[in-house]
Amino acid sequence: MNKGVARRMVIAGTGSGVGKTTLAIGIMAALQKRGLAVQGFKCGPDYIDPTYHTAVTGRPSRNLDSWMVGREGVKELFVRGSNGSDIAVIEGVMGMFDGKDASSDEGSTADIGRILDAPVVLIVNIASMARSAAAIVKGFQQFGQGDNIVGVIANRAGSESHFKMVKQAIEQECGIPVIGWMPRDASIELPERHLGLVPSIERGELQPFFDKLADQVASYVNLDQLLEVAAAKPVESLPRLFPGAESGSRKRVKIAVAKDAAFHFYYPENLELLEEGGAQCVFFSPLAGEEVPLDADGLYLGGGFPEEFAERLGADERVKTSFRSRIMEGLPTLAECGGFMYLTEQIVDTTGNAYNMVGIVPGKVTMQKKLAALGYREITGTNEANFLLSSGAKARGHEFHYSTFEAAEGAVIPAAFQSSGRMGIRSDGYANGRLVAGYTHLHFASNPGIVEKWIRACEQYQGEKKQNG
Repeated sequence: MNKGVARRMVIAGTGSGVGKTTLAIGIMAALQKRGLAVQGFKCGPDYIDPTYHTAVTGRPSRNLDSWMVGREGVKELFVRGSNGSDIAVIEGVMGMFDGKDASSDEGSTADIGRILDAPVVLIVNIASMARSAAAIVKGFQQFGQGDNIVGVIANRAGSESHFKMVKQAIEQECGIPVIGWMPRDASIELPERHLGLVPSIERGELQPFFDKLADQVASYVNLDQLLEVAAAKPVESLPRLFPGAESGSRKRVKIAVAKDAAFHFYYPENLELLEEGGAQCVFFSPLAGEEVPLDADGLYLGGGFPEEFAERLGADERVKTSFRSRIMEGLPTLAECGGFMYLTEQIVDTTGNAYNMVGIVPGKVTMQKKLAALGYREITGTNEANFLLSSGAKARGHEFHYSTFEAAEGAVIPAAFQSSGRMGIRSDGYANGRLVAGYTHLHFASNPGIVEKWIRACEQYQGEKKQNG
């Protein structure tokens, strides 16, 4: 039985846009300045917010998603991720009770809090209200099923006197402390969380913002009280996904992982499960002109923002040729979302400019000005064309993209799987030889058999290379 960090808190919100991410990052930064080792987590499948957490804490942030990995999986990933930290700060997703669908709390912030028996700090946007804030907090207390809401932080207060009115009402009516507040200040709002995020964080451009945010939180939030309410019993978990180093100690294959500003959406556990299974992950940057490594036995091309770098990616024929030739010779490859887009014939931007890509997948993707797909997906293998997922085998993941795929005229698109989501069931993805590509971001913890099959395919490819000299 393994144990995780005892001190932990869930930063929950009454809804999207109330300031959860800003406050979660500010709290992480302020606690970090106190000399604490802080571990960040994000409820749900989001890739962007964890990038901020990682930049602030210096530790890889991790996703906790009860729908994708199950309740025991959440515990194991929490225990594993929080090892060596002094406190875990878990940022919620949307509103506290928003999850997979409207009929249950599955996949919600509340669900994660219950699984981890974690104290919850509720963020309330108090702009344009006073005593009504207490009604909101009381509603969240009564709607939950034993949720441990231990305190409130009032955000976007007009003044200190405004905050004091709200504090008095909440503490009187709800019986929990208001631990602090934040003023209505545009200069401490989080910068746009989109396409410029990763490069700017990697260059350290946001560090002054993080420092200012830490100082603001330390000034307006009672950090001593916050640490007090974060006290809890350690989470215990039996290691199932990661049973021990022995099983993965011998690296049998090398899997090349594209990692740069264009391709960077990977769950840390996906890479760690590959390592645990016997793979050595070798990172390279297509954007920097690096070809698929010659000694690679497999290829993982994750999501990101290839459309933002389409001109650069499209102009590098040498790199594109390395992808095309290696995949065509049978290199076992998984390409997700942005990686899938890069393997098509073209990326067309919102102004109609077309950029030639690798051309392995017969068709093009066109960027839209509005979201094209968002939501959880359960995928089911339909035939042996998918080397990662046998017929009838299932895995879970999610989609989030602004582009649509259009097959080339007359092209045959062998589906990689059946995809089930809010819009029903459809054939999806592209499978051909040892290539599986599609918009769905998979979480390998939902079906660790993916890792086993991938590594076996890599070993087979490795053997073929030796035979062919």
